[in-house]
Amino acid sequence: MSNQSQIDQVAERVERLLVRYAELQRTNALLSAQVDAITQERDSLKSRLGAARARVDALLDRLPQTSANGRQKGVA
Repeated sequence: MSNQSQIDQVAERVERLLVRYAELQRTNALLSAQVDAITQERDSLKSRLGAARARVDALLDRLPQTSANGRQKGVA
């Protein structure tokens, strides 16, 4: 094999590696954007869950106290 054909093969491999590298960079950027969006959605859902829990706790506090057997007073 001549030196020129070896150089051509190496150059071709380098070109393929550069193309693959660019593809991986684009994929990584897309995945990072998805992670950011999902993280924001998770944070929003956690906030909404906390607010819902607070509302449920407030409603539970407003319920009349129950007797020891688990029934409300006056209810058979």
